[in-house]
Amino acid sequence: MAMNSIVAPIEIDVPFPKPPVELSADEKNHHRSLIVELLKRHNAVLIAHYYTDPEIQSLAEETGGFVGDSLEMAKFGARHPAETLIIAGVKFMGETAKILSPEKRVLMPTLEATCSLDLGCPIEPFSEFCDQHPDREVVVYANTSAAVKARADWVVTSSIAVDVLEYLAEQGKKIIWGPDKHLGRYIQQKTGADMLLWQGACIVHDEFKFNALEQCMALYPEAAVLVHPESPQNIVDLADFVGSTSQLIKAAKELPNKQVIVATDKGIFYKMQQAAPEKELIIAPTAGEGATCRSCAHCPWMKMNVLQLLSQVFERDDNEIFVDHDLAEKALIPLQKMVNFANDIQVNVKSNI
Repeated sequence: MAMNSIVAPIEIDVPFPKPPVELSADEKNHHRSLIVELLKRHNAVLIAHYYTDPEIQSLAEETGGFVGDSLEMAKFGARHPAETLIIAGVKFMGETAKILSPEKRVLMPTLEATCSLDLGCPIEPFSEFCDQHPDREVVVYANTSAAVKARADWVVTSSIAVDVLEYLAEQGKKIIWGPDKHLGRYIQQKTGADMLLWQGACIVHDEFKFNALEQCMALYPEAAVLVHPESPQNIVDLADFVGSTSQLIKAAKELPNKQVIVATDKGIFYKMQQAAPEKELIIAPTAGEGATCRSCAHCPWMKMNVLQLLSQVFERDDNEIFVDHDLAEKALIPLQKMVNFANDIQVNVKSNI
């Protein structure tokens, strides 16, 4: 089984955004009221990712919108009757929503909200890498550009990545995986698939530190440790449960532990606390030897989704998502495979209940 680091990590030479200016309570209420009115006036719906700030997630819920992972966000947008989708997340999520709903207008608070995995997997070197291994099926994580998705045979989210790769491995397929090396390694270990890994990483999950987490576990010896598989191997090794965002929320609710240490973006705490209100949630530490605190367990680009920008989404001309028609058609093929595969899983689960 291959598990090779074929390419060196792409250096990401993009300055991190500055933290947003904190608003007063009156300013927040003003922007919230304005957003609610604008959503109604423009027949629009707000769709937010788990990693956005709680005030954005709560606003999505209160206005009939949605909070979820990237796959569920796009599926919700595709089936919702709204003419305009407001995507609070990072740019690839807006692109995915536009590809699955080409007839709808897709706006974002800012198109500058990006992702280290997307930045670390440019289409030109990734396509060249794929061309060097024409015998392999190309499977990419949803955290990629539309162009990279269009180059792929499959797109997956962390919630169904193991299932898809297990399916492909059973067919004897050899895989090129990109861009997250940690998630790729986790999938390979779970499925035994023959995988060549692109060497990308999420700046949030890559920051969790083994020694600091061990010390945290010593402070909370009764706590369950929940880890997203984008985290390094030594962090995954300490976990009581490893899974996607939606799977981690479910685990927090179902595990008997009253305390839960969580190794993913702390934006997830909003929905996790809803699901398990009686639990004490503790963010896994990013301190310790080798720490940079580039993210401090919260994506700096997700944090760009702020109320003041949301209230301006219909005023600006620099925040609408456009995807080239031919590129969108190519990217839709692996995306639709993912959606169909996820739907088949749900049907099979229901039929076995």
